[in-house]
Amino acid sequence: MDQNKDFTVKFELERDRSEEIKQIVQVVYTALTEKGYKPVEQIVGYIMSGDPTFITSHLNARNAIKKVDRDELLEEFVKVYFDHLK
Repeated sequence: MDQNKDFTVKFELERDRSEEIKQIVQVVYTALTEKGYKPVEQIVGYIMSGDPTFITSHLNARNAIKKVDRDELLEEFVKVYFDHLK
């Protein structure tokens, strides 16, 4: 019997959601702009607090942004930021 089977293997699916997240952020940005909000401030408020009321329901933006974990949003923003530094 194989002695190495006495441990737990961690299985993770690598799924690149970058394009999906970018599309959602674009919808949210457009909706916030159309309603007269400052998109950067509203999105930062949402990421920091987790309170979806920072995002307007216009264009279904609030429901769209809730499909993405806040840490995924932050990760995507940081990736894009550093990509632009190159």
